[in-house]
Amino acid sequence: MESEGPTESTGLAKSAAVKLSEMGERTKQLGTAMQDPTRQRRIILVIVCVALLLDNMLYMVIVPIIPEYLANLESEQEHAYEATHVNSSGKFKSNRDNLDVQIGVLFASKAILQLLVNPLSGTFIDRVGYDIPLLIGLTVMFLSTVIFAFAENYGTLFVARSLQGLGSAFADTSGIAMIADKYTEESERSRALGIALAFISFGSLVAPPFGGVLYQFAGKRVPFIVLACVCLVDGFLLLTVIKPFSNRTRENMPVGTPIYRLMIDPYIAVVAGALTVCNIPLAFLEPTIANWMTSTMHASESEVGMTWLPAFFPHVLGVYITVKLAAKYPNLQWFYGALGMVIIGASSCVVPACKTFGQLMIPLCGICFGIALVDTALLPTLAFLVDVRYVSVYGSVYAIADISYSVAYAMGPIVAGQIVHNLGFVQLNLGMGLVNVLYAPMLLLLRYVCQMKPSYSERNVLLEEGPQGLYDTIKMEEKKSKKKGFSSAGNCVPIDENGLDAFREHGSYSEESSGPEYS
Repeated sequence: MESEGPTESTGLAKSAAVKLSEMGERTKQLGTAMQDPTRQRRIILVIVCVALLLDNMLYMVIVPIIPEYLANLESEQEHAYEATHVNSSGKFKSNRDNLDVQIGVLFASKAILQLLVNPLSGTFIDRVGYDIPLLIGLTVMFLSTVIFAFAENYGTLFVARSLQGLGSAFADTSGIAMIADKYTEESERSRALGIALAFISFGSLVAPPFGGVLYQFAGKRVPFIVLACVCLVDGFLLLTVIKPFSNRTRENMPVGTPIYRLMIDPYIAVVAGALTVCNIPLAFLEPTIANWMTSTMHASESEVGMTWLPAFFPHVLGVYITVKLAAKYPNLQWFYGALGMVIIGASSCVVPACKTFGQLMIPLCGICFGIALVDTALLPTLAFLVDVRYVSVYGSVYAIADISYSVAYAMGPIVAGQIVHNLGFVQLNLGMGLVNVLYAPMLLLLRYVCQMKPSYSERNVLLEEGPQGLYDTIKMEEKKSKKKGFSSAGNCVPIDENGLDAFREHGSYSEESSGPEYS
């Protein structure tokens, strides 16, 4: 019996050693799998999509919560004043008349700060890469969400909202730029950016009902704590997979084109203007449509809360259709954007004519469908313009895209209410519709740019000039085995779909992009 003790303990030790060895082997296999560029790209896409989902959920989750919460705070202060000044003849100075203004400023503060920080964040991203700014953005968004959860006065809520704008300026820009950099082939890039846009749409449209239901049944803190936990998990995944601090090759990065040079590029300016104009209806209707529905169609609170949720499905449909069409007819990206702007314009004009909630769903779905067409067509076009005209570093160009969105959403909560008050809800919608329809022909300026899109093989040959994007070096190594058929690439000139010499057509652009902007 005494000899069984050591034997049993030896067996347990061997068993534990075998299990540890198996765990070590699995961890090693997982680490090797993580290093596979294709799998890493997919994981990065998931990380970025979750970050974009969080940002847009936090942006919209306060819509059903904050107005009622601030009104309740005002009532509590009024009751507290009356209880402590029973015999006083003085009256409590109520801020109810200014409550709408306070809410408008609070909602707009995120976009305003994002607008101010984006030029700096875009330059910072171009200098240090995409992963560290994404981590900074997620960290700031986490702090913002926690502050929202525990804030008990207007000043703290304002700080939390402004912090969210700071986090978004880093997370959104670096996330979209990282996708553009990782997915270098045009159809893959359109598909990946389309997936990201679907997450943005889902976050914006599902957040009001999500926040409203949790606020009603669990209180103000719960929705924000849930979002903070998701943000924490996403940040941990970023640290685990990308390891932003383990890689010290940033001194060899190409120097990105300064943001002011990109801003004065006529093609990029046209795209940025389209992104701003197409988002104006959504940005201006979000703060005004609830009051209009209540006063004209006597809509219930549940109908007001569900206003935008059905529009998620046509938005995803628009993304899907545009990605498919762009893969088949890549030279018509400008047309998809112009068509989207016309659909947005027509839908905006129809909104005031709706008499019931069911009728209202149709033009709102049209607006979101049109926005999907514009965004999905033009966001990859920005990356392409940088590829063929400048150095393939995307932080600044997507900072410009973020600025375009921020302009619309900064004006929305402040300007829209004034327009409705002075001119009326009908005139607001007709004006927004007219602006979209009139801007659509501007995208004709992009029709020749889109025809210059390099083929997949042309990009490979261009990479012989030296890697431009942050991850192009890795991509070039990946594709070496596939390029055996082009072993005489130095003697072969790629021919585009029109039968023209691609290098002759794009020579000036490739020369510009391989110029002195490399460090």
